[in-house]
Amino acid sequence: MTANKTFQFYTLGCKLNFAESSSIGKILTQYGFRKAEHYEKPDVCVINTCTVTDSADKKCRQTIHKIRRQYPDTYLVVTGCYAQLSADSITQIPGVDKVLGANDKFILPEHLQANIEENVVSDTRKMTPFYRSCSAEDRTRHFLKVQDGCDYFCTYCAIPYARGRSRNGSIIDLVKQAQEVAKNGGKEIILTGVNIGDFGKSTGETCLQLLHALDQVEGIERFRISSIEPNLLLDEIIDFVASSKRFAPHFHIPLQAGSDEVLRLMHRRYDTALFAHKVHLIKEKMPHAFIGVDVIVGMRGERDELFEQSYQFIKSLPVSELHVFSYSERAGTAALRIPHKVPPTVKKERSHRLLALSQQKKQAFYQSQIGCSYQVLWEATRKNGYMSGFTENYIKVKQPYQSQLVNTISPITISQEVLDYEI
Repeated sequence: MTANKTFQFYTLGCKLNFAESSSIGKILTQYGFRKAEHYEKPDVCVINTCTVTDSADKKCRQTIHKIRRQYPDTYLVVTGCYAQLSADSITQIPGVDKVLGANDKFILPEHLQANIEENVVSDTRKMTPFYRSCSAEDRTRHFLKVQDGCDYFCTYCAIPYARGRSRNGSIIDLVKQAQEVAKNGGKEIILTGVNIGDFGKSTGETCLQLLHALDQVEGIERFRISSIEPNLLLDEIIDFVASSKRFAPHFHIPLQAGSDEVLRLMHRRYDTALFAHKVHLIKEKMPHAFIGVDVIVGMRGERDELFEQSYQFIKSLPVSELHVFSYSERAGTAALRIPHKVPPTVKKERSHRLLALSQQKKQAFYQSQIGCSYQVLWEATRKNGYMSGFTENYIKVKQPYQSQLVNTISPITISQEVLDYEI
């Protein structure tokens, strides 16, 4: 395929996927390709897929068919986690020209330039390279990939099979990437990965060392840790964030279940006592910190009384928001051997209960911040004449749109009038 062709990415799933798509797009431009304008028919369409749930798989298939109908003559590439685990079925979909596995997406530019037609899906059981990625799609926030893969093999999760073993970039290279973001005017960096707290497996470094090094990068106003396992969220990391210059008092911690029995079924590496300790320590050190929590409902083996334990445990915690997912069976995972399958209607009911609890938690957190003053990084999006932005502790606020404020930081006092959320 000759250069000067146009391309378009369609990215599904996590922020890590978006960071990787952005980086591959940048490499394509270095090979002479050009990102298609919104009015153009792209010569190459790349669908970067997700496979975290059955509904994610379904969305990937729908996107493939939609793009093929929309652009019947384009060269269609399917890559990412769903492509890694379901390559054979994807190749059977009419109009798919190339399939590349989750880690093989990074050879796409070379394949397009050299007109290589073969599909490539590497064996993720072997140690694979770490490919650097940093999204630059947003003028204000950038997503920096610091780690990839996972060695945990939780019983419900297929991601280790799709992404491979835990590996990471070096601190010196990640600092250089952060410095480049600062040089280009970026103000905020979100650290992304599959299991960020496991950072250092391939370089002999530690997550805490990485945070200390990034905290010294001049020009970046804020760093956020996208998600970190509770057993890897060391007390020392919490202490560091509380006293750091640039790391935001904002944590996203996957709980998945508030029942110790369900956590054992999931093969999670902590119990509810440890999780509660982490949450209370954060609030002790940073009372204004925002804490988001992932929860899975309807896991095999989650009997009614175990869900009720989980609900009451979560209700007791001073967390700010819940991200609720319904358990989805993934082929090849150990959870399929667990008896007691939760009916879909019960999953839905449990999900609704937790979502209602999440709304209560978020309202209570926002209400507690009324009258407090914070710094807001204003974003470019314009809606109904307003612009929005986030404080360091992740409160979304709004004000009348002023273009000169985009990608700037200014103080604000929280009131019900400025909240971009009804309470």
